[in-house]
Amino acid sequence: MSDTLPAVDFPRDIIKLKHPLLNFVGALRGEGPVRIVAMGSSSTAGRADVVPYPYHLEMYLRQSYADHLPKVRIDVLNRGKGGEEAPKELERFNADIFNDKPTVVLWQVGTNAVFRKQEFKFDEVVDKIAEGVRLLGQHPMDVVLIDPQYVTAMLRDDKAELSEKMVSEIRRIADDAKVNVFQRWALMRHWHVNSGVSFEQLLDPTDGDKLHQSDWSTLQVAKALCNSIVDATVAASWLPAEWKS
Repeated sequence: MSDTLPAVDFPRDIIKLKHPLLNFVGALRGEGPVRIVAMGSSSTAGRADVVPYPYHLEMYLRQSYADHLPKVRIDVLNRGKGGEEAPKELERFNADIFNDKPTVVLWQVGTNAVFRKQEFKFDEVVDKIAEGVRLLGQHPMDVVLIDPQYVTAMLRDDKAELSEKMVSEIRRIADDAKVNVFQRWALMRHWHVNSGVSFEQLLDPTDGDKLHQSDWSTLQVAKALCNSIVDATVAASWLPAEWKS
């Protein structure tokens, strides 16, 4: 990887969440810890040489609210397990989400259904994502789906069309349920196409599959997601607009 990494931006039309995070705002107004659960596969769990995004996100969120809400502690609980997809993740909802009573659930989903398509039935995974969103909607928590990463492995000839289909299906499910999507796919594509970020820079150099993000690009995604969350609390008409990380 080049020693010089390009500057990247976080276009608001890409990272903006459609719906305000009302449960998160309510928790910020309280006095107890504010819990966010990050559910997902290896993008969430992390790799040996890549700090997973939930840890970066926790740090950035605490920094964003520290001056104005010094008594509030925001915890981002990492519930990622490498290789899993929606059917298995649903089996963990009770133990890894509901038991912790989070105010926000970040569900990174859909990548393995494409990358390991020989092991998963695409339509079954889509149905399970929709089922999972319905289950989450039965609890007082905000839901943010995180779609797949824009990387070489997801753009190969046998997977490119399926990747785009998964991104579209996740967006459809979210729209139907009126929950949020953090558009990681579109954001990373913007960096590659418009900011000149190479796939070499986006990818973990130790990953021969060319699937997993580098430590640097994971960090940038965490920054963008923090901006999205802060902006969504502003949209809830409680926090002033100048509160931007």
